[in-house]
Amino acid sequence: MKLGIAGAALSFLVLTSAACPAFADVPAKSGAPQAAPKSAGKGDSGARPSFLPDNFTVPVLAEAVGFKLVPLGPSLAQKDFDAYMSSIEHLQTTFSRSPNWPHKGISSADAMKDMENEQARFKNRKSFAYAVLTPDGSRERGCVYVSPSTVEGYDAVVRMWVTKADYDAGFDAELYKWVTGWIQTDWPFKKVAYPGRSIDWATWDPMVAANKAGAAPKRQNP
Repeated sequence: MKLGIAGAALSFLVLTSAACPAFADVPAKSGAPQAAPKSAGKGDSGARPSFLPDNFTVPVLAEAVGFKLVPLGPSLAQKDFDAYMSSIEHLQTTFSRSPNWPHKGISSADAMKDMENEQARFKNRKSFAYAVLTPDGSRERGCVYVSPSTVEGYDAVVRMWVTKADYDAGFDAELYKWVTGWIQTDWPFKKVAYPGRSIDWATWDPMVAANKAGAAPKRQNP
């Protein structure tokens, strides 16, 4: 599922980074993390830096009681499609705040293209989309997105959703609590925005709009 369709409230800083070795859509059980990309060559001297330090190793497997996180990619296209299509109205209300996603007209081809885009963004360290799977990997319960912030003062933006069935079972609050701890301990950010959660939309939306109208935000020092 593409985070870019999550609504006008969230925009991304367009970043360019050097390519890194390809990784499997679903990592091996060993959970070996993704290696940082090689430094850009002389021809890439004008590229803007990633919102992550070059030496940071991005997690490709995180496990908890009742679920695990793995990067979204083509091998998960059907599970991802089944998850969000089961919860169209719920996600339009609680996540995208728009009828544009998800909707009944999304095709399997659309879903696959979306997964290819998410995999490419992960590989190039532009943003990181994770499927939240059951421990055996048989079903997707939701997604988590770690992205650069366009609002000055925040290192990153983290958003997430769960299916209607999982929401009704109380999993949304459980996942949010776990993700905030995971981001704090396993990622290098100093200040993270959780729009619609730790910061309400009435506050966040004007900040995003103001930034769009002005200059690009300064990157905080790690």
